[in-house]
Amino acid sequence: MGHEYDLVVLGSGSAAFAAAITATDAGARVALMEANTVGGTCVNVGCIPSKAMLAAADTFYRAGHDPFPGISTAATAVDLSALVQAKDTLVDGLRKEKYLDLADAYGFTVCRGHAEFTGARTLQCAGDRLTASAYVIATGASPAVPPIAGLDGAGYLTSTTALELEDLPEELIVIGANAIGLEMGQLFLQLGTRVTFVEVAPRITPAEEPETAETVQRVLEEAGAVFHTGATVTRVTREGTRRTVSFRVNGTEATVAADHVLVATGRRPNTADLGLERAGIGLTEGGAVEVDGGLRTSNARVFAAGDVTGHPQFVYVAAYEGSMAVRNAIMGHNETVDFRALPRVIFTSPMFAAAGLTDEQAAAQGIECQCRVLPLSAVPRALVNRDTRGFVKIVAEAATGRIVGASTVADGAGDVIQAAIYAIQFGLTTEQVANTWAPYLTFAEAFKLAAQTFTRDVSKLSCCAA
Repeated sequence: MGHEYDLVVLGSGSAAFAAAITATDAGARVALMEANTVGGTCVNVGCIPSKAMLAAADTFYRAGHDPFPGISTAATAVDLSALVQAKDTLVDGLRKEKYLDLADAYGFTVCRGHAEFTGARTLQCAGDRLTASAYVIATGASPAVPPIAGLDGAGYLTSTTALELEDLPEELIVIGANAIGLEMGQLFLQLGTRVTFVEVAPRITPAEEPETAETVQRVLEEAGAVFHTGATVTRVTREGTRRTVSFRVNGTEATVAADHVLVATGRRPNTADLGLERAGIGLTEGGAVEVDGGLRTSNARVFAAGDVTGHPQFVYVAAYEGSMAVRNAIMGHNETVDFRALPRVIFTSPMFAAAGLTDEQAAAQGIECQCRVLPLSAVPRALVNRDTRGFVKIVAEAATGRIVGASTVADGAGDVIQAAIYAIQFGLTTEQVANTWAPYLTFAEAFKLAAQTFTRDVSKLSCCAA
């Protein structure tokens, strides 16, 4: 059976739906191909379920760690099964409202079945042969599991299966201490699990500022976590219900044991069994679909968007690229991706957020920079909250003062970083930010205070002095 479409999209996650909506709004006839659950990673096993569980864990932990004199709170018990059921109900509702119902509302077709290219211009899904003027590959990514001896036999958790546990582990080993590992580790730590992190890099969050690694690690260690950095895992074994992770640090062998091992070592693009070679679509060395700046693959009719490209794996990147791919593919545009001000957030507590370049990345690009780091102890909002764990760091071009990067660890850091995104995107300088309004007793004020430190000692300002 042959079907002719203007656009066929492989996948049904954020990139795919952004592409389908953009194309449908332009009057195109669109079909999505989905072999598994409609909605992709974010709503089903990623952002939504993990942040729902993180919010619950943080509420429980704060109840047992009240910093204010004169009031008493307590964290009594955790019913993990009830939390998981509530999370699943939320996910089911959002999948229906934001994906399944939208497909019906916009009127694009969803083919339920495995899809693969049969040639440069044809595709097959569930036995049907489809052709289109353009294609977008938006099949996402899945947890990457390193080839560690004994790991498969011992059994392990991923970020997906960890969110399905209904019995709280007494002890947990997390292999990997970047965004996913830190979020999942702190989730269980705050619910009462003893957590050990094993990270191969010399520090956690290795691509971020050293102040970020130092602050986040200290916060987690104060809550009871143990870290082993610069550690190469050599083997995982199991005896009964206990798993043991063996690793090497500076030539010395060490082991740690726990009920469960969570592998959080990144994600790999979903490119297997798509018939890409039959369509003349090339892959990168990392196994991602290779695209140019406009998201076009080596096949002129085929574009790719989101995690499958190997680009930064954020849902907002996926949606941004899905829409752009369609505008380039069928609307005659010639847009290119721009990640200059790209934000990134780790939903620990306190939260980490950054945008643009780190100090090290700026230097690697030949930008001579000046940096300032403002501790939260200089921020009135943090003082009244009785929690000064964190900082704001600004990276600015030395010659012009133009802000090229910012990082922060603070409550609400993901909201604070929006100001930095605008500053980077539109070329604002530290002087301009220092002389712009900022509401008093908010964490947003911290970004202005950090900008002021380039020219003055903010400790000598009164509470709300400009």
